[in-house]
Amino acid sequence: MNAPAAEPLLLTATQGGILRLTLNRPRARNALSSALMAELQTALDAATDARVIVIAAEGPVFSSGHDLKELNSHRADGDAGKAAFAALFAQCSKLMQSIVRHPAPVIAEIQGIATAAGCQLVASCDLAIASSLSRFATPGVDIGLFCSTPMVALSRNISRKAAMEMLLTGEMADAERARAIGLVNRVVPPEILTAETMALAEQIAAKPRATVKTGKEAFYRQLEMPLADAYAYASQVMTENMLAADAKEGVCAFLEKREPKWPQ
Repeated sequence: MNAPAAEPLLLTATQGGILRLTLNRPRARNALSSALMAELQTALDAATDARVIVIAAEGPVFSSGHDLKELNSHRADGDAGKAAFAALFAQCSKLMQSIVRHPAPVIAEIQGIATAAGCQLVASCDLAIASSLSRFATPGVDIGLFCSTPMVALSRNISRKAAMEMLLTGEMADAERARAIGLVNRVVPPEILTAETMALAEQIAAKPRATVKTGKEAFYRQLEMPLADAYAYASQVMTENMLAADAKEGVCAFLEKREPKWPQ
């Protein structure tokens, strides 16, 4: 008798230009194993037609972070695990950067706890909608493993002092605290979490695609520049944007008091 097929690590669904990617390791608290990160990376790389991407999760935990059992299994390696640890953290760093650099906006839909690299995943997404029952933490300090890579995404989302408080204490922040410090955009009742996330995704998906792509890329690039360089770069982007079909149609439609007909 054949053994039952293993459940997929990542569930995918497409609806009107919106790609939903759902972490599917609920019994392992959706820990970001190397295999799950590889599935997520492949899905992101292949999502060239998506207008918006939603990252969600099955079960009561959005993601508990790295798979510590997987990490610890390499302690017996000849180098005490150094090469394996470096490879896994590099894989995770590439994945998080792929989210930021993806041309489509990426929304995190958080239904439960998001800790360590799971919190990093939330912070790496462009937008985040959280259930009122969700909680967030970077608790590596409590097990002697400071959340250094989650720190990169976290410190680019919230204030330095708020980030340091999370990193140094490891304490859980509830959904309202996460919203107040800018880690998530909205907090909604759990029963309408998916509906609210999809409504936001649909709103963004209806915008001109090329304009959204241009804007997302420019947003992240200018953040890393000095003020004068950022204005020079943004002015160049807007000049090119004004010459594009989206802006021509949008501006004309506004002046003519009609609905724009966006190029596909």
